[in-house]
Amino acid sequence: MTPIRLLQIGLGGWGRDWAWRIVPDIKEVELVGYVDSDPSSLELLHEEMPKAQEMFFESLNEAITSTHPEAVLVTTTLPGHAPVTRAAVEAGLHVLVEKPFAPDVATAQELVRAAANRGVTLMVSQNYRFFPAVRTVARLVREASLGDVYEVSIDFRRYSAASATGRARHHQDEQPLLVDMSIHHFDLLRMILNREPERIFCEAWNPGWSAFAGPSAAVASITFGPAVVSYRGSWVSSAPITPWAGEWRMEFERGEVFWTSRDDNGALADWVSVRPRGGRARSLRMPEMRVDRWGTLTEFANAIREGREPECSGRENVATIAFMAAAVESARRGAPVTMSGEGAALEA
Repeated sequence: MTPIRLLQIGLGGWGRDWAWRIVPDIKEVELVGYVDSDPSSLELLHEEMPKAQEMFFESLNEAITSTHPEAVLVTTTLPGHAPVTRAAVEAGLHVLVEKPFAPDVATAQELVRAAANRGVTLMVSQNYRFFPAVRTVARLVREASLGDVYEVSIDFRRYSAASATGRARHHQDEQPLLVDMSIHHFDLLRMILNREPERIFCEAWNPGWSAFAGPSAAVASITFGPAVVSYRGSWVSSAPITPWAGEWRMEFERGEVFWTSRDDNGALADWVSVRPRGGRARSLRMPEMRVDRWGTLTEFANAIREGREPECSGRENVATIAFMAAAVESARRGAPVTMSGEGAALEA
């Protein structure tokens, strides 16, 4: 079938990684242009992809007029996600945008309404969902062969120091852990448990010696109906690092599941171990699938082609934004926050 004509907006380090490593592999899309208001970013991409020079634009309007895209991939820095998405939707284009797609629930809901009004697809690249271990565990919870889950423990540990050339972008973020990283784990919780969080008590802080401007470590207790989640995350840990999805231990009525996903080599270390109560642990076979950002871009293109709502749609992802916002609010207040409905209403 004819590939979707795609325009990429945002060519910082992460955007360029999308440009040269991810997009060319997905035959369901045809990249027709690159947009960045910073000429130096375009020049860096030109060094990596010399043949793409004639596809560079510094203005979204110019790129749309010249390339006639059907969809855009938004890979700007965090502050650009919402305004660029809004501009693309208003131009009648389908949008795949990096997470978080909005800074707050109100903006997220506004973008979802705008996309619905224009009849275009809005999808968020929650790429951690597109891994075999994640899919396997979600299936285990849904099938309930071990009974209901009642306790979940998650550990995420990394050490991100400033380099000789200075601090990276995430070192300067107001919420480098909860907004830029923990949102992945929050989204996985919603997907795997197949329900919304009801209450969170989060504490976040920043050691005085860290390279971060905002809280780089956090702990949280999160209630999902009958299940309680214990979450620990850190950008400044001296302990052994975890894969990016973290290390998860899930307690069920009749056994436990330990799993991890998305290490530095993609899905190679994806692993799920199941131990029935009183029995021996066994590792489960992982399904074959298109993983990570290759998976999100494929899902985006297929949803457009099939005229359906994609997984990780903007509408579905509003609740992840609400979860993220509740964690930040709880840490700011130093008190529990109750989430009601879709998670959009917060009460102390």
